[in-house]
Amino acid sequence: MILQFSVSNYRCFRKLQTLNLMASNQDKSLPDNCIATDLPGLAGKRWVKGVALYGANASGKTTVLKALMALGTMVENSAKMTDPKEPIAQIEPFALAPGQPETPTAFAVAFVAEGVRYEYRIAATRESIWHESLRAFPRAKEQLWFSRDWNAESGSYAWSPERPTGFQRDTQLEGYTLSNMLFLSKAVANNRTELEPVFRWFKEQLEFLYLGAGSIPLRSTTSKMLQEQIPLHDRIVALLRHADIGVTDARIIEKRLTGNVAIGIKLENVPPENRERIPKNLWLMPELTHRGSGTAEVSLPWASESGGTRRFFELAGPWLDILSKGHTVCVDELESSMHPLMVRELLRLFFSATENPHGAQILFTTHNPLLLDATLMRRDQVWFTDKDADGEAHLYPLTDYQPRKGESLVRGYLSGRYGAVPFIPAGLLGSFQAHESPGQPEKAAHG
Repeated sequence: MILQFSVSNYRCFRKLQTLNLMASNQDKSLPDNCIATDLPGLAGKRWVKGVALYGANASGKTTVLKALMALGTMVENSAKMTDPKEPIAQIEPFALAPGQPETPTAFAVAFVAEGVRYEYRIAATRESIWHESLRAFPRAKEQLWFSRDWNAESGSYAWSPERPTGFQRDTQLEGYTLSNMLFLSKAVANNRTELEPVFRWFKEQLEFLYLGAGSIPLRSTTSKMLQEQIPLHDRIVALLRHADIGVTDARIIEKRLTGNVAIGIKLENVPPENRERIPKNLWLMPELTHRGSGTAEVSLPWASESGGTRRFFELAGPWLDILSKGHTVCVDELESSMHPLMVRELLRLFFSATENPHGAQILFTTHNPLLLDATLMRRDQVWFTDKDADGEAHLYPLTDYQPRKGESLVRGYLSGRYGAVPFIPAGLLGSFQAHESPGQPEKAAHG
C-alpha cells in the first residue's frame, strides 16, 4: 500500500511535488473508498483506495506515474550496474531552465510492505547517487536503517547511523556499492533478507498499465489466465458476461505465427533453434462467444471485436489479479476506448469492500469529468496537475479549493475553477479564421 509519494526535478516537475493518499477524517462519505489501518504511530488514520489525476495535455499528470515507475525501475535494476561510468537512465531532470546549477532529481515514497511502514528516499544525477536512505516503522518510533550522502570534498560517501536499530551495517558491502548504484538493490542481491520486503514491494506489488495510443496489448495476460485455468478463470468470464458487451463465454486458441502479425514476426523466418525462445503466450488468441438471434451463440475471431471489447478483455485479467493480491497499480489514460459507465464500474470494484478485501489501490490519469461524482469518489481522491508560465508543472488536490457541499465538481472543473484545463480563449481555429475568411472582421475571429 502506498501512503505518499514526492518528486522534484524530474521531467516537467522542478520544485518538490507531493501526492498524499491520507484520507480526510472530516469527510465521512464513501467509507468503503478508504483503507483503515492500525499502523504504529498512525492510529486512526485512513488511506484512499484510489486517486484520479486530472489535467490538460502535457500538464504533468502522466509524469506523476512515470516518476513512480522510474523509482521502481531503478530499485529493480540498479544492482545490475557493472560500469561506474554508466549513466542512470531513469534520471530525467527538468530541462527548461538552462544554465541553472545542477541539482539532483529526488524521489521519496512512504508505503506498507508485509504490515510494516517504510520510507525510502533517493536523490541522484545522471552520473551518481547523492543521497539514499531507508526508514522503517515496525513500532511508532522511526528506525533509520541506513543513509548515505555524497561528500564532494572527500570524494566518498558518509554512511549513518553507526549502529542502526533493526538493521546491521556491512561496511564491506557499502564499499562495493558503486556510486551509480542503489545500496538497497545491491544489498538484496547480496542476500540481505531483511530488505526483501522493501525490494519486493517495488518489484512485485507496484504495477503499471498504460492504455493510451501505442500501448502494448495486454490480451496475452488475460489469455494466459484463461488458458491455464487459474482460480481467476471463472471470475474473468463472469466479468465479461456482466459488462453488457454481448459476451457469453471466452476461450483461448493457439495460433501459430505463420504470417505478418502485430509484432512483425513470421515463424517460418525464425531459425528452428530460436523458435522456442519466442514467448508462447504470443501465440494465444482470444475467441469470444456472443449472444445471437434467439438462443444462438456465435464465436467471432479476435479481429472482428470492437476496440472497446478488446480493451475490456485486456483489462479483465490484470484487474482481477491486482484486486486479489492487494497490489498498487498505476494506470495511464484509464478511459481509453471504453464507455464512461464501464470505467465507473471498474473503479467500483476497487472501492468495494467485498471485491477488494486486501486493500488494492489505483492511481490513474483521466480527462473524464463524469468521474467527478460524489457517489463514486471522495473529494480527497481527486488531484490536479497544471503548468505555469515557466513550463513548471504543479500537483495539487481538489481539497485545496474547499468546494461547497453539493457543488457540481463537473461544472467547476470544466469552467476552469480548479485550473488543470487547457486555456484556449480563441479556440483552435481562432488564428486560422482571421487569415482564411477574408470577408470576416478580424475581431470576430478572435471572439
